[in-house]
Amino acid sequence: MSSQVHSVNVEISVVLGRASLPMQQLLRMGRGAVIPLDATVNEEVWILANNHPVARGEIQISDEKIAVAVTREANVFDFMAGGA
Repeated sequence: MSSQVHSVNVEISVVLGRASLPMQQLLRMGRGAVIPLDATVNEEVWILANNHPVARGEIQISDEKIAVAVTREANVFDFMAGGA
C-alpha cells in the first residue's frame, strides 16, 4: 500500500495575495494591467495542496529561480477568512 501512496501526484499552488474587484473593472483590464494585492513584500504566502491550505511559506529568489520555503503549518480558518 505504501508504494501506492508514493505514486500519487499532488498539485501544489502558492497564493501570493488576494484582491476583490468589481466585475466591470475586471472586464476592462488588458495587457499590462496591475492588480493590487492585500499582501506586503515580506508577508508569508499560502501553500496549497490540491487547493487545500497546508502550510505557510516565504518566497526565495536565487539567480533565475523562484522557490518557497515552508515556515509553518497553515491555519485553514485563517485562509478561509482571508487573513494571516
